Amino acid sequence: MHHQESASPDHLPLLSAWQRSARGWHTILSRTATAFAASALATATFAQDKVTFLTSWYAQAEHGGFYQAVAAGIYKKHGLDVTIRMGGPQVNGMQLLVAGQADFMMGYDFQVLTSISNGVPVTTVGVSFQKDLQGMMTHEDVKSLGDLKGKTILAATSGHSTWLPWIKSKYGYTDGQVRPYTFNLQPFFADKSIAQQAYPSSEPFQAMKNNVNAKFFLFADDGYPPYGTTIVTMQKTVADKPDMVGRFVRATLEGWKAYFADPTLGNELIKKDNPRMQDDQLAFALRRLKEPKVFDGGDAATMGVGTMTDARWEQTYKFMVSAGLLKADTDWKKAYTTRFVKDLKIMP
Repeated sequence: MHHQESASPDHLPLLSAWQRSARGWHTILSRTATAFAASALATATFAQDKVTFLTSWYAQAEHGGFYQAVAAGIYKKHGLDVTIRMGGPQVNGMQLLVAGQADFMMGYDFQVLTSISNGVPVTTVGVSFQKDLQGMMTHEDVKSLGDLKGKTILAATSGHSTWLPWIKSKYGYTDGQVRPYTFNLQPFFADKSIAQQAYPSSEPFQAMKNNVNAKFFLFADDGYPPYGTTIVTMQKTVADKPDMVGRFVRATLEGWKAYFADPTLGNELIKKDNPRMQDDQLAFALRRLKEPKVFDGGDAATMGVGTMTDARWEQTYKFMVSAGLLKADTDWKKAYTTRFVKDLKIMP
């Protein structure tokens, strides 16, 4: 006759040890599962969005905020894995953006408004600078932009559909004064009666290197309306990935703020992309960006960096229409959206 053996006191320590062991394994497994779930969640939350940004030219200080945001890990902090591709003379940025070869590009208000007029669905989501960087380099005798009567003005082809109509209408200059600018500074160096288009850091730096005393006048300081070094994307990207767009704009502006505070990291990356860029030119350029307060002046001083206003875009639209550069029926409000900058309040 079989009988059930009761657990004798001799077996109890073994049993309780097994139970303790089972409980221990259960705890370990449970903790592992929790940790794995948390890790999966973190990975999902912090998966880096791959983003390609296209600049307008070879790497330089005027692109510093974007490079700083990569080099200092600012984009990464905002969940973005950003690749910067340099523009150049053979690169059509708008074409690449529309073809999906880039997520964002460094844009220009005139170009975006013209694209809208031609049915290309792009839009500006943020700006680096409150002032466009285009200006005029003159010899020392010139006191202001209104002082160029009787002077020869050198302008590149692109100037004829941007700043040249503006300066002609504002100061009454004529086509007879205008000659082509071929990106060679020798005519300017040789002739005191020549004034020519320039950017704050490029041509004036070359003049300084050649011991030619020159002045520089920023068109924006005389009322030229467009913003500078803008962030442009497709309207579809704004509709489909607003969170990513918002993070890119914020991180870029944080990058600019960091670059103006200490450009070391950004400059290293700029020189890697563009080995011809020297330390003295980068330092000169940064000074030239700080002096007219292109980043932190104007509306940025009170509303935060990167800000845009309807009034300012309307000004650019109206100028383009008056100069015959844009059709009056263009839906100009599609050229930009303030949703990503209006509540940022990143103060300079």
